[in-house]
Amino acid sequence: MGRFKSRDLRMNSEAAGQDDFRPTASLQNLRLRAELLRQVRDFFDRRGFLEVETPILSADTVVDRHLDPFSTDSPGAPNEPTRRLWLQTSPEFAMKRLLAAGADAIYQITRAFRLGELGPLHNPEFTMVEWYRAGDRMDEGMQLAGELCEATLNRGTAERIGYREAFLQHVGLDPHVVDARQLAAKASEHGIRPPASWAEADRDGWLDLLLVELVQPRLGVERPVLLYDYPASQAALSRIRDEDPPVAKRFELYVSGIELANGYHELLDPAELRRRNERANAQRRRDGKTSLPERSRLLAAMHSGLPACAGVALGFDRLVMLAVGAKNLHEVMAFPFDRA
Repeated sequence: MGRFKSRDLRMNSEAAGQDDFRPTASLQNLRLRAELLRQVRDFFDRRGFLEVETPILSADTVVDRHLDPFSTDSPGAPNEPTRRLWLQTSPEFAMKRLLAAGADAIYQITRAFRLGELGPLHNPEFTMVEWYRAGDRMDEGMQLAGELCEATLNRGTAERIGYREAFLQHVGLDPHVVDARQLAAKASEHGIRPPASWAEADRDGWLDLLLVELVQPRLGVERPVLLYDYPASQAALSRIRDEDPPVAKRFELYVSGIELANGYHELLDPAELRRRNERANAQRRRDGKTSLPERSRLLAAMHSGLPACAGVALGFDRLVMLAVGAKNLHEVMAFPFDRA
């Protein structure tokens, strides 16, 4: 999820004082949340997926320019140094280690943590549904994500739209060939202003900004939309298809203008993962952030043989929001960040 994914760092404060102990979600919404959890488990169980659990606190963490993990220092064994551990932004690394060890189709419903993500659609601690199936390509990954959306939200069959097609339709530019100057001019034309501290040469930043402001609100209004073939520069941990220009084998699921899930035809090459980790850390340092660990057990797992697969991460709290017609995560979480 990118830099401008609808983040609003201003939260509507709840009443303090004697009522501060109360949940922000109604008991009716919490019952509906529990029912959706049952539906998600039933969906995967009926398809032969194994539910797994992996560490929330780990020495490894996803290395991403825009994802900032919580960390803690933990004493090691006697006579061993203190270890830096990370609350997971996604269970991705550990689940792929299970695939490399022979697992076939797995899913997990877990807590994930992202520092600084706070607003109507973000909470620093949230619930994620993540799944992987060996042998799946991007097409099968999109199909399964669409089926889960239909099974839980009953909004119809998901429509598929290419990233390029969506930009041409709603922005009037080809995102795979346009430069940062043209993107900045288009933003200015629509009165869209980035943060004052932001580097104007950041092409992907401009793409993210225009996606959120001009494209995203129009996606999934009539029925869910699967947006696919992202720019290669936004591949994250997905493969890249060698075209002219190349594109990332990545997709996102949108419902009513809300990004609900992010999926990849997964990268298998450990050497490429090392290169992407190095590049992401270089970007983080330019942004004034600390570097994240580039070496991980995932690299060892990929060297041993990660099977071809597709993986998807879905924000469960947003799924509940859409199911009950809520406008804020507070309405579907018992105790969000300011009540934790």
